[in-house]
Amino acid sequence: MSEALNELGQHLELKRTDCVIAWDVTHGELNVDVAPSNIAGFVEFLKTDNTCKFSSLVDITAVDYPDRPKRFDVVYHFLSMYQNHRIRLRVSIREDEMVPSITDVHPSANWFEREVFDMFGILFSGHPDLRRILTDYGFRGYPLRKDFPTTGYTEVRYDEEKKRVVYEPVSLVQEYRQFDFMSPWEGAQYVLPGDEKQDAKA
Repeated sequence: MSEALNELGQHLELKRTDCVIAWDVTHGELNVDVAPSNIAGFVEFLKTDNTCKFSSLVDITAVDYPDRPKRFDVVYHFLSMYQNHRIRLRVSIREDEMVPSITDVHPSANWFEREVFDMFGILFSGHPDLRRILTDYGFRGYPLRKDFPTTGYTEVRYDEEKKRVVYEPVSLVQEYRQFDFMSPWEGAQYVLPGDEKQDAKA
């Protein structure tokens, strides 16, 4: 299998020198680094080329590396049912860069790209309807960025007196901020059945 993936990687590098920055086969999977400006054309090539035939878009997601100049990796997963191959594309971008939408090639990318926008704040140029899809209207921030607080910025609850949903700033008591990293088993104050045998051996 890895031999076939190596051949496929060489094929892509040879045919699309304008798109492929680097590629490798790791853990039996083909990974290709693609130039952001050429992602849509490269995805169309993967779909139509007879050697590839990656007709199924499986997923689009992103990874946040806050300390890198190119903060985000946008990651695409494709499946070729004709060749029985999978491929992962990776596009590295700065925080202020936009990624061309691939909805013209794969209409199913619509909601995937909206999710990446909602969770990471990454913009897709040419997307037909780029708006939040998982979070609430008026939500502030991007929950899957590494600098987003684990508690969020606001708390949403239903107020019985006002008979509506209300938004309030999150206020944590100091006790909540102190984390006990001891496992439940280490902190247990009782003896489990059979533990007395261990004491007897000592």
